[in-house]
Amino acid sequence: MISAGEFRNGATFEEDGNVLQVVEFQHVKPGKGAAFVRTKTKNVITGAVIEKSYNPTAKFPTAFVERKEMEYSYSDGDLYYFMDSETYELMPINADTLGDNFKFVKENMVCRIMSYKGKVFGVEPPTFVELQVTKTDPGFKGNTATNTTKPATLETGAEIRVPLFIDEGETIRVDTRTGEYMERVNN
Repeated sequence: MISAGEFRNGATFEEDGNVLQVVEFQHVKPGKGAAFVRTKTKNVITGAVIEKSYNPTAKFPTAFVERKEMEYSYSDGDLYYFMDSETYELMPINADTLGDNFKFVKENMVCRIMSYKGKVFGVEPPTFVELQVTKTDPGFKGNTATNTTKPATLETGAEIRVPLFIDEGETIRVDTRTGEYMERVNN
């Protein structure tokens, strides 16, 4: 059990059959009246963010979210298969469970599979990935001073914006949280 007075960022708990994770919290002690805890919580299954106030003595069952590293193997229609590197078992995960940032994942990349009571609710790709640019307009040497960008297609099929000096065939580092170009990788 966890009380609202013990909330910290990242803490997970159950309330009304939902699994919530504390995104932000603030202990408030007004001049009049009782103290309370103002929170911003995220439903880990649906992704909905809720702002709510709690009595600091309110108690909730702690929810243990399992995070397991698994290697992405292949996709077959709407099913994406991940391999457990210890048991070599394949786990199929439906396409609607994957986030938008999964478009940066290629085969054999290790992802973090998040589940609660055996039900998978999310897949976290690596924070930074190195991918090859497969299609973009020709680059311009020396044009590094401006913030001008151009569209580029990566080897996974994802499209992002890259600086003008990036050419086809180059490997770049991408931040999967924002989908932004980070830097060129020397081969």
